[in-house]
Amino acid sequence: MITWLMLAAGLVLLVIGADTLVKGAARLASSFGVPSLVIGLTVVAFGTSAPELAVSVKAAYAGQAELAIANVVGSNIFNVLFILGVAALIMPLIISKQLIRQDVPLMVLASIVAMLMALDGQISRLEAAVLFAGLLVYTAFLFYQGKSKPSSETADHEIDDMLKDKKPAWQSALLVIVGLVLLVLGARWLVQSAIELATAWGVNEAIIGLTIVAAGTSLPEVVTSIVATIRGERDIAVGNVVGSNTFNILCVLGLSGLVSPTPLLAGAQMSAIDIPVMVAVAMLCIPFFFAGSVLNRIEGGLFLLCYVAYTWFLIALSLKFEYLPDLQKGIMYGLVPLVGIYVAYSLMQDLRHRSKKHNM
Repeated sequence: MITWLMLAAGLVLLVIGADTLVKGAARLASSFGVPSLVIGLTVVAFGTSAPELAVSVKAAYAGQAELAIANVVGSNIFNVLFILGVAALIMPLIISKQLIRQDVPLMVLASIVAMLMALDGQISRLEAAVLFAGLLVYTAFLFYQGKSKPSSETADHEIDDMLKDKKPAWQSALLVIVGLVLLVLGARWLVQSAIELATAWGVNEAIIGLTIVAAGTSLPEVVTSIVATIRGERDIAVGNVVGSNTFNILCVLGLSGLVSPTPLLAGAQMSAIDIPVMVAVAMLCIPFFFAGSVLNRIEGGLFLLCYVAYTWFLIALSLKFEYLPDLQKGIMYGLVPLVGIYVAYSLMQDLRHRSKKHNM
């Protein structure tokens, strides 16, 4: 009971800490003359991944390297399949051209790079440094891109509302410090409780990291994307998830590998199953987003179905359920072909629609 209370308290502190950090950092950046569009692309987008960063860095520094990787992999899978699935069921999501041409390919590329790095069962400090260097280049690119766009293109009303409330720089800095303290404390409690749960249930830490911890640290993305969808800012809901996933790989994995006393270990299951699933989920976004530039309710339902199947498989695998072989066959020969057929159908319909439009 105490472990569950510590887990819940850790999650609450992470969410409050992330929100406090984002508000303080956004206002502090604004006081130095940074445009609100740039703040949205960098500070706010990256701030929603602060819980993943805090938990993975704490786990890596404490020697739970597999938990650090599992948190990132699980969060990225959860972000796409669960968050976008729920958001699309609420209201079909609009996919901007920038997401299709730039942001999604970058997310896929980062995912593939991480998978290749983990093929030998670990991510070395040098490989982590490469990921973190990629983050610096990516952030500089976003900053340049945001500065070159007119301010009228800023569509995130939440950021504009946040920046309307002018505060002295010292108060904004204090919010940043308080947010960081809450994140550190929440991460400590969450990691400790996750380890205790894994021990009590007789499963490895990676399973807890891929499920409970991953879903918990993604709560800011859940809130941000669903609220944006309800408000009608449906492109922001998708952009938040894609940007967060790229940040998770480049920054969270990169920084975790740099602070870890040993290379980040990816177990046999992580290298053979979970990381390839993360890559497959990222690649699945390309045809789904390309077809009609909309993620509709049927596709949102398929995303949720895939997440339920993946989570069910993880639980069955870790607890060695007798029906595991049948579940594997159901996923491989049922769900995967179903998704493949739907993707092919959607692309054919989209090409047919574009062809008719071109001939008119």
